[in-house]
Amino acid sequence: MKLQTTLRGKNFAFRGLYDLMARANEPKAGDRLAGLAAHTAQERMAARMLLSEVRVSAFLDQPAVEASRDWVTSRILSNLDPHAREETSDWTIGRLREKILEADGETALRWGRGLTSEAIAAVARLMSNMDLVLASSKLRVATTNRTTIGLAGTFSSRLQPNHPVDDLAGILASVRDGLSFGVGDALVGINPADDTVESVERTMNGVSEFVHDHLAVPTQVCVLAHVGTQLKALERGGRCDVVFQSIAGSQAGNESFGISPSMLSEADDAVRAGRTDLGEHVLYFETGQGSELSSDSHHGIDQLTMESRCHGLARSYSPFLVNTVVGFIGPEYLFDGREVIRAGLEDHFMGKLHGLPMGVDVCHTNAMDADQNDLENLLILLGAAGCNFVMGVPMSDDVMLNYQSTSFHDVAALRELLGRRPAPEFNGWMETRGILREGRLTAEAGDPGIFERPLVR
Repeated sequence: MKLQTTLRGKNFAFRGLYDLMARANEPKAGDRLAGLAAHTAQERMAARMLLSEVRVSAFLDQPAVEASRDWVTSRILSNLDPHAREETSDWTIGRLREKILEADGETALRWGRGLTSEAIAAVARLMSNMDLVLASSKLRVATTNRTTIGLAGTFSSRLQPNHPVDDLAGILASVRDGLSFGVGDALVGINPADDTVESVERTMNGVSEFVHDHLAVPTQVCVLAHVGTQLKALERGGRCDVVFQSIAGSQAGNESFGISPSMLSEADDAVRAGRTDLGEHVLYFETGQGSELSSDSHHGIDQLTMESRCHGLARSYSPFLVNTVVGFIGPEYLFDGREVIRAGLEDHFMGKLHGLPMGVDVCHTNAMDADQNDLENLLILLGAAGCNFVMGVPMSDDVMLNYQSTSFHDVAALRELLGRRPAPEFNGWMETRGILREGRLTAEAGDPGIFERPLVR
């Protein structure tokens, strides 16, 4: 493999395949922190020129972490489609990029099933932002639980009604508000302040009773506690439709989260037990560039590659939802709005090419050099790219997690801008509640009192 080149009279050499990958990456604070980033734009371009000539098969032979010491690698390799792997293995990364941009979505998704996560990360870094939007827009991945997410012409949202002390009345006030704007067709998902089994079970049951029993909303309820806590709550009779867990791109990273492959499989089985009202998919995973570096589990690999390996792990479980919490970790990993926008487009594309129902938490921390306009820019780009779902947070300001995300109004505005509707089951419910009429919000939308009025027939 060629690992040196000359560009404008200057020689550039790289220590190995993953040094080449890191130097070819778009600028990221996390890669700079880890000492992996290109030193100059010229070095970055030299690395990309060489990476474009690397064959897809190189990543089959040289995974980022050896399978013998990492079960994430084992699951990625064992889950590849052998026919698609054979078809793509002799292509260069440059040719792969060209073929994805030229192909229809179904063909590109078929190729994706034979690509390792490292190869997908390689092609992502050769793409411009517009390339990422165009390629992603063709990749439709639909999943079903109580609602069907990812269909053409739809744009979904997770209603995130967090509360700083898990007060049920406060949570339900935000649920009413969000539903009145048509937010929540992907999930009503609460991040708990208290991760105890008792508190998680209380929130599970209280929100499920209100959403399912009182309002009959066709959606999913989940409390985003650790998977072990959720399993214990389920054993005690807790009600949920989806089980959640954050995942990492290495075995060591997942062990720092306190999870194993068997635990994730157990969660899949537990939520299905005795249920006839759920669809095919019941797991929800979150990822985010930089998480492996933050736990010193990145093995000297750049954060884009490790993020793609998260998607490879998620693919092996056929989840209902996956999203990257793109700007949540902080400026040490993504410094400003420009880096957040790039990472969001990369993560969405990589997830979709893995065949995942990919969403993005379009967000930033208050310590980051980013603002609302950066988030709106990324939201519009992701809408054009066919992103499955984003978050709906009251006034875009999460009062428990203390970060900025997308609001109920943002979700409604993007649907109007792009002519998108919620998931069909949820869309029908909105019509009967008088929140939506012929794809547009009514004058009554945004008023939580609408749920105390008679249904529209």
